[in-house]
Amino acid sequence: MTELKRTHVHINESDRSLSMQTDSAPAPLAGEVLIEVKAAGINRADVLQRKGQYPPPEDASPIMGLEVSGTVVATGPGVDEWSEGEQLCALVHGGGYATHAIAPVSQCFPIPNGYTLEEAAALPEALLTVWNNVFQRAGLQPGQNVLLHGGASGVGTLGVSMCTAWGAQVFSTAGTVDKCRTVEALGAQKCVNYKTEDYLEVLSGLGLRNRIDVILDMVGGDYIDRNIALAAPDGCIVNIAYQKGVKASVNFLPLMLKRVTLTGSTLRAQTASQKAKMVVEIREQLFEHLDSGAVKPVLDQQFSLAECLRAQERMESGLHTGKILLIP
Repeated sequence: MTELKRTHVHINESDRSLSMQTDSAPAPLAGEVLIEVKAAGINRADVLQRKGQYPPPEDASPIMGLEVSGTVVATGPGVDEWSEGEQLCALVHGGGYATHAIAPVSQCFPIPNGYTLEEAAALPEALLTVWNNVFQRAGLQPGQNVLLHGGASGVGTLGVSMCTAWGAQVFSTAGTVDKCRTVEALGAQKCVNYKTEDYLEVLSGLGLRNRIDVILDMVGGDYIDRNIALAAPDGCIVNIAYQKGVKASVNFLPLMLKRVTLTGSTLRAQTASQKAKMVVEIREQLFEHLDSGAVKPVLDQQFSLAECLRAQERMESGLHTGKILLIP
């Protein structure tokens, strides 16, 4: 059998610059598949890794990239869930910015009905992030109010449609009028332009102060106090990033009086078994909404592997709406 070659994006440790390298494609171990990558999603964790601010776990690939879609070209020992030639999308433990990537079988999804492989590549990271934080940790129920900050991001756009399909009343924030319109078209009752309005004032004016059951926040900073003000009694606020800073002056008295839970998480640091549980629950409880088209990602621009830096710079600029992809 001819040895498979892999081209991937390499981070040069000396100056954090990027280069293209070619080597042998990795062989899948037990419980793994080797995927010929059709598309890979760009995530903020990749940007931080490139800058040396978010080192990968010791057991992870040093290559950036946490989600891919493509075709199975080899399976490890004992794998019977997938066969060569089948298409899938998967959460990977690094290694996504490449022509070939390894994925654990427990973190693979079938391609939903009507999805392109590009659309499928936009799913795994956002699906698991929203499911873990909004549904598992915060326990969102149909009919409850949920506020998703960063509604025009890859996580935000998919999260709005996920929560809407679940039967929740969704509210959000975004940075332009056009982005707010996109988010509302996905199902949000109201999306506040945070650059021109105070979302606390706007949502309070809609009668939502003390009535938001679940808040997903990737901003932090001065959002923390305002989130607590909006949170309902026994509500839950989950932080998944702190783009405005990890330090803030916070009045915690309302948190205590309303019995609000303030928590946070990162996806990459969780165990393989935790991620596998998320995949099982998503396939059992949410996947019908993907197959029906009720939940579908919004795609932004696509770049080649060699244009990886441009793709990440677009994410850093905040100009994007939805998921940015690399197409090997």
